[in-house]
Amino acid sequence: MTSTSPLLGARRAAMARLASGGFGALAFLAGLTPASRPARHGVERLRDVAYGPHPRQHLDVFRPIGRTSGLPVVFYIHGGGFRAMSKDSHWLMGLAFARRGHLVFNVDYRLAPQHPFPTPAQDVFAAWAWVLDHLEEYGGDPERVVVAGESAGANLCCALTIAACYPRPEPWARAVFDRGRVPDAALPACGILQVSAPERFLQRRALPWYVRDMLFDPMACYLGEQAPEAHPLADPLLLLEAGQPPARPLPRVFAAVGTRDPILDDTRRLGAALARLGVEHTVRVYPGEIHAFHALVWRPAARACWREMLAFIE
Repeated sequence: MTSTSPLLGARRAAMARLASGGFGALAFLAGLTPASRPARHGVERLRDVAYGPHPRQHLDVFRPIGRTSGLPVVFYIHGGGFRAMSKDSHWLMGLAFARRGHLVFNVDYRLAPQHPFPTPAQDVFAAWAWVLDHLEEYGGDPERVVVAGESAGANLCCALTIAACYPRPEPWARAVFDRGRVPDAALPACGILQVSAPERFLQRRALPWYVRDMLFDPMACYLGEQAPEAHPLADPLLLLEAGQPPARPLPRVFAAVGTRDPILDDTRRLGAALARLGVEHTVRVYPGEIHAFHALVWRPAARACWREMLAFIE
């Protein structure tokens, strides 16, 4: 583990909270506009459906109005560095998929540092099991289910996909494998796919100090004092790079990222690992775009990303 002074750790945590708070505020304000109302887009939103007993073990359901069966399903996992954000900050993702005819389960999970690894992953895996059991009640097609997420959500998306395809030793991951259901596709966007060794990001280019702080924060809050090598599912990219053939074929993958994203290299490495494993995949790198750029849906690159991502799964 890389040691961190209390002062530096507090500064990094403060910067992470500031960044997430800014995004959350923008999401809240955007949610007040008439254009954000799901009904204007032919979508209904069912809030706070429980998949477990904890207050964070809830999800929102977005679905096209009037459609009661046969809907392709998106299981969406929000980002936020494992310490912030929620399904409410990421309502736009649910709406964007649902307005194109998808049934979306937008998942909350418990957050670090109060709930470090493996709790967020355990919650996501439990939500996946709940969705598989209940998706038909909401009009979903059990034969068409994809998983998606951005940033930390992309990490959890990849971890879930690995658990579905490899018989893992962790009981909570093995339960996913034993369900026997592999996602039909995975959409990890702008992912931090290796939580350990964040110093790797500093080798590619000079970064402002506040960006460096935010890059180190996920390891500090998600793993804490735990040794990364003891928790491989926190680093799903390393598991894929190990090159072990899966027990079940890995699904198709569409991974989007921008060239100005400081964690761009994780997505590039993901593409290389998938190529070595013979997995069908598309890695799209959008010139000049920042982290989670596809959330800025008024921008041309974001619109292009959504078109390509939706075409990939439709």
